[in-house]
Amino acid sequence: MRRPGAPASWIWWRMLRQVLRRGLQSFCHRLGLCVSRHPVFFLTVPAVLTITFGLSALNRFQPEGDLERLVAPSHSLAKIERSLASSLFPLDQSKSQLYSDLHTPGRYGRVILLSPPGDNILLQAEGILQTHRAVLEMKDGKNSFIGHQLGGVVEVPNSKDQRVKSARAIQITYYLQTYGSATQDLIGEKWENEFCKLMRKLQEEHQDLQLYSLASFSLWRDFHKTSILARSKVLVSLVLILTTATLSSSMKDCLRSKPFLGLLGVLTVCISIITAAGIFFITDGKYNSTLLGIPFFAMGHGTKGVFELLSGWRRTKENLPFKDRIADAYSDVMVTYTMTSSLYFITFGMGASPFTNIEAVKVFCQNMCVSILLNYFYIFSFFGSCLVFAGQLEQNRYHSIFCCKIPSAEYLDRKPVWFQTVMSDGHQQTSHHETNPYQHHFIQHFLREHYNEWITNIYVKPFVVILYLIYASFSFMGCLQISDGANIINLLASDSPSVSYAMVQQKYFSNYSPVIGFYVYEPLEYWNSSVQEDLRRLCSGFTAVSWVEQYYQFLKVSNISANNKSDFISVLQSAFLKKPEFQHFRNDIIFSKAGDESNIIASRLYLVARTSRDKQKEVIEVLEKLRPLSLSKSIRFIVFNPSFVFMDHYSLSVTVPVLIAGFGVLLVLILTFFLVIHPLGNFWLILSVTSIELGVLGLMTLWNVDMDCISILCLIYTLNFAIDHCAPLLYTFVLATEHTRTQCIKSSLQEHGTAILQNVTSFLIGLVPLLFVPSNLTFTLFKCLLLTGGCTLLHCFVILPVFLTFFPPSKKHHKKKKRAKRKEREEIECIEIQENPDHVTTV
Repeated sequence: MRRPGAPASWIWWRMLRQVLRRGLQSFCHRLGLCVSRHPVFFLTVPAVLTITFGLSALNRFQPEGDLERLVAPSHSLAKIERSLASSLFPLDQSKSQLYSDLHTPGRYGRVILLSPPGDNILLQAEGILQTHRAVLEMKDGKNSFIGHQLGGVVEVPNSKDQRVKSARAIQITYYLQTYGSATQDLIGEKWENEFCKLMRKLQEEHQDLQLYSLASFSLWRDFHKTSILARSKVLVSLVLILTTATLSSSMKDCLRSKPFLGLLGVLTVCISIITAAGIFFITDGKYNSTLLGIPFFAMGHGTKGVFELLSGWRRTKENLPFKDRIADAYSDVMVTYTMTSSLYFITFGMGASPFTNIEAVKVFCQNMCVSILLNYFYIFSFFGSCLVFAGQLEQNRYHSIFCCKIPSAEYLDRKPVWFQTVMSDGHQQTSHHETNPYQHHFIQHFLREHYNEWITNIYVKPFVVILYLIYASFSFMGCLQISDGANIINLLASDSPSVSYAMVQQKYFSNYSPVIGFYVYEPLEYWNSSVQEDLRRLCSGFTAVSWVEQYYQFLKVSNISANNKSDFISVLQSAFLKKPEFQHFRNDIIFSKAGDESNIIASRLYLVARTSRDKQKEVIEVLEKLRPLSLSKSIRFIVFNPSFVFMDHYSLSVTVPVLIAGFGVLLVLILTFFLVIHPLGNFWLILSVTSIELGVLGLMTLWNVDMDCISILCLIYTLNFAIDHCAPLLYTFVLATEHTRTQCIKSSLQEHGTAILQNVTSFLIGLVPLLFVPSNLTFTLFKCLLLTGGCTLLHCFVILPVFLTFFPPSKKHHKKKKRAKRKEREEIECIEIQENPDHVTTV
C-alpha cells in the first residue's frame, strides 16, 4: 500500500524540478539573446583581457626553483625529524668522511664509474684515480672526497670475511662546504656545472669506462627539461586539434557548413588558457612542468562546450531569426554545460584546498579553477559572438567559407559540376519530407543511418555485455595492484642524466638501503645493561655503524669495567675518543657539562638495511616499522634520511585529492538528486562515472603507471570528463518521450552523439604528439588521458546504449499517454464529422 501523502509529495518534487529547469533554461535563453544583440561587446571584452594578461604573463614568467617544496608532502614527519637532526648535529660540524649526507646534502657532485660487462672495476684503478684527481683540481669551492661504494660485487667463494673478488661499478661523492652562504652557494652552483662538463669530457677520454654523473641541481634541471622538450609538440597538438575541429564541423552544404566555427572554438579555448596563465603569473605563481597538462585538460572541457553549441544551433528551426536561434541554442546547451563546469570547479577547488599535501597538485588545481571559470566565460561570450556572426551570414545566405552570396538554383544549373559542388547549399540533397537539412552532416548521418541500428541490434547486445565484464575484470584486477609513485624519476625527462644515473644505481647499488641516521635525542643510561640490550634489539636486522657497539667492544678488549655513569663517560672521553681509529665518533656524541660532571644528552648511530631490487618499497617499510618503536620503547629516538622527505606518507598524500574530489562530486549529485531534471539521471550518472573512474585507475595500473602527482591529477580530471560527456546523453534519455527505451537511446545518440564524438576524437588526436616527448611525465600524462578518453567513448557509444535498454527508467507511461492522446484525437475527429458531414466531402 502506498502512503496517501506520497503522490502529492512526488508531484511537488516534480513541479519543483520543472520550475528549476525552466528557470535555468529561461536564464540561458536571455543570456543568448543578450549575446546575440551585443556581439561586438562580448567579442571585444575577452580579447582585451587576453591581450592584457597575456603580455603580463610574458613579463612575469618565472620557473619554480624548489623541487622538494613542489613534489614532497608539505606536512610530513620527516621534515620535522630533519629539523631536529640538523639542530642536534649541524651539517658544517659533521666531519665524518662517510655519513655527512644524512642531512639535506646541499651542493654535491656524484659519479658512478661502470666497467664493461665481464671486466673488473678494481683493475682499472688508474682511470678511477685520474677522474678523482681531475675533480679535486677543479677551482672554486672547498671540496672533499667523502667516500665510495662498490656495486655489482662478486665475493670470493667460501670466504668467511666476505672478501671482494670483483665489482662492476664504483660510486664516488664530492660534497661542497657552503654553510648556507648565498655567495658560496653561487660558487657551488658554478662548480657543479663545471663538474658535469668535466664528466662529459672524461667520458670521451676513457672509452673503457662509462661515467654517470649527478649534481644537486640535476633533478631540478631535468624536471624542467620536460617543458623545453614539449614546446614544439604542444604546438603540433594544437594544429592537430584545430584541423580535426575544422574538418568535423564541415558539411557539403556550403551554407550550413561551419568549419570556421570549429577553428574559432579551439582558438577561444586557447586564448582563455593564455588569460588564465597571465592571472597565475600576476599573482606571483611560478611555472613547473606539471602545469603542462592544463592546456589538454582545459581543451577537453572547452571544446565540448563548443561542439555542443554547434549541435544546439543545428537543432534549432531554420525559419527563425538568427537571434532567436542563438537564444534557443543557449537554453538547450548552456544548462548542462553550466552544471558540468560547476563540477569541474568544485572538484579542482577541493584539490586546491588545504587538505591537499602535495604542493604541485595544489598549484595545478588552483590554476585549473581559474582556467575553468575563464573557459566558461569565453565560450558563452567570445565563441557565442562568433556564432552570432556565423548565424547572420547563414540567414543572409552567404557562403560559409568564401563569405559571398550563394547563387540561385537556376544559375547553378548552368555552371560546371565543380562550381555546383563548391557553391551548393544542399537544396538538391534535401527531399520534400526532410525538415532538418543539418541531418546531412557526415557524423550525424553515420549515427542515424548505421550506428544506432547496429548498437541496438538484439544480436549485438550479448557481446557488449561480455565486453563490459572483461572491462570490469581487468579494471578490478588493476585496482588491486596500485603502487605509489614516490620515485621522483617518474617526473623527469627520460633521456636525462639523472634518469641514467638512477637506473645504473638501482641496478648495481640496490643491495643496501641508504644510510639511515638513528638519533637518540634524550639522555640515556648507556652503561645500563637493559638499555644496551634495547639498543641491540632495535639495531638487529641492520648493518650498524655505532659508537656504542664499538665502545662496548673496546671495553671488552681492554678489560675495562664501566658499569656506572662516571666510569662510562670518563673512559669514553679520555681513552676511547682519543684513539685515532675512533676519533670520528666525536661528532656523533653531544656532551653537556654541569660543574665537574659530564652527561651525554644526545647521540647518533648509522643503520643500513639489506634490500632487494625493490629498494624504495623496502625502505618505506623500514621507516614504517621503526617509527612506532620510537613511541613504544623506553629509548626516545628518530630515524632520518633525506629520501624520507619524498617517501613519507606519499601514497596517502597523493590519494587524498582524488578521494576528496570524488566525495565532492558524489555529495553534489546526491544533494541535487531530487532537484535535477530527473532523479534517475543522477543515479545513472553516478554509476557511469564510477565505472569510468575505476576503469581508468585499474587499466593505468596494468599499464605500469604509478600513483604520482600527475596520475592523481588525471584521475580528478577523469571524474569531470566522464560527467561532461555522459550527463547530456543520460538526461536526454530519461526525458525522452518515445515509446521504447531503444528509440529513446537512438534519439539521445542522434542529439548528442555528434558533439561527443567530435570532442573525444579531437582530444585523443591532440594527445598523439605527447608520445614523441622523451619524458616520463608526458608518458604518464599520455597514458592516463588516453585511457580517460577511451573509457568515456566506450561508455557513451557502447555500454550505455545497450545497458539503458535493459534497466529503468521505463517508457511505458509515455506510450500510454500517447495512446490516450491519439484516442482522444480520433474521438474529436469523429464528433466533427458527425456535426458537419459536408466537411469530409469538401476534403
